[in-house]
Amino acid sequence: MTLPGLIPISIPRGLSSTRDTPPALNALKPKNSSTPRAPVGSSRQHHDKDSSTDDASDDDNIMATNRPPQNWIGGHRSKSQVPLLKDEERGRRISRPTSADGNDLTRPTYMTRRRSTLRSRTPEYSANNATRRKYYVASFFLVVSLKRKLSWDAFWRRHIYIVRTTAQMVESRNLHLTTRNLHQSPVRYILRTTALVATSLTVAGGSWYVAVNLTTASDLTAIYNCSAFFAYAFSIPLLNDKLRLDKVFSVVVAIVGVLVVAYGPSGGSSKNGGDASKGASSRALGNIIIGVGSVLYGLYEVLYKKLACPPEGTSPGRGVIFANTFASLIGTFTLVVLWIPLPILHILGIETFELPQGKAASLLLISVIANATFSGSFLILISLTSPVLSSVAALLTIFLVALVDWKLTNKPLTSASIYGGILIVIAFLLLSWSTYRELDDDRRKRLTDSGPDSESDV
Repeated sequence: MTLPGLIPISIPRGLSSTRDTPPALNALKPKNSSTPRAPVGSSRQHHDKDSSTDDASDDDNIMATNRPPQNWIGGHRSKSQVPLLKDEERGRRISRPTSADGNDLTRPTYMTRRRSTLRSRTPEYSANNATRRKYYVASFFLVVSLKRKLSWDAFWRRHIYIVRTTAQMVESRNLHLTTRNLHQSPVRYILRTTALVATSLTVAGGSWYVAVNLTTASDLTAIYNCSAFFAYAFSIPLLNDKLRLDKVFSVVVAIVGVLVVAYGPSGGSSKNGGDASKGASSRALGNIIIGVGSVLYGLYEVLYKKLACPPEGTSPGRGVIFANTFASLIGTFTLVVLWIPLPILHILGIETFELPQGKAASLLLISVIANATFSGSFLILISLTSPVLSSVAALLTIFLVALVDWKLTNKPLTSASIYGGILIVIAFLLLSWSTYRELDDDRRKRLTDSGPDSESDV
């Protein structure tokens, strides 16, 4: 049929309404349906011409209706128009269980568990994790394949030069070496100093082991840790330190803290029942021995500062290197010389010598490593600061031992341990501030007198 103002079309049989019109025919409809209708007269005048074109248009429409879609090739549907995933949600959701009739069986929310996929990781977390892994790997290979800029021969020659020149500074007590000092060997002086300091340290440390079986643990702790007071007492005549009230007050507070820890509820007769059974004579002898050891320990600290430390103004690098060197010399002297009394004491039956075995050997190994670390750090601290500050800093171990004992053995902290530890910490902070001000004043005085300090390790 022909509608006025529209292209003549032919509706195939079986299609009775526009709802059943095929898509190919709907595509032939004009987009603008508001085209004005042509007059009736003009359609009558061209009736013959329209009749002649109806047959051709009907044939074209029939061919368009019977033509297969463009995505059909060779009688088969082309896969170019078929989606790769028929279900758009495929791969994006977890498969759900279905019943026998095909319906989904839903679960409660609390029973569903989210899978760990790459989509659940944020870029920020991945970046942080990659950076952390990178640093771990770099640290491992840095330790395994550590290389210095210098070769071993050059590094060793430089190290020997630093140790030698620092020893010459120690012997001459002069920061700026003269030609005569440079040509003078410091070996003899260092050997004499090592023997004196090592002997003083050995006697002071040995007195503790002798007195531990003669006196109470409270007396032993209180008297031996008074070495901070003796270190300050020896520093005034030997190191020309000034008598400062703030330092005296700090040392007194530290000693009071030690006394509180030693004679508090955790110490004295309430701590060990065996302490009360010790005779008065043996206890007095033990207190005298540990008192001598405390004095010698304070003297050892001051002697090391006076005889084996570089002068003020030396760079910290030189001070650390020489402190470690001198600690190694003390250990060498102990290994070479101080073992001689051991077989004599064993033969006389005074002290039986046995090689440690089993658990005792493991504990002694741990003790040796810890003591070596403490001794090296202690000598470095004396070299960089003062014997008094180092001695008070060593008192912090009393409070730290109580904390470690509480953490490992679940032994409750007593009020005496807490209050005594607080007093020791306060004394250490006060003495640190006083020592810092004193060192700063000395540095300013040296800047005024002889110029800036040496910052080079060479």
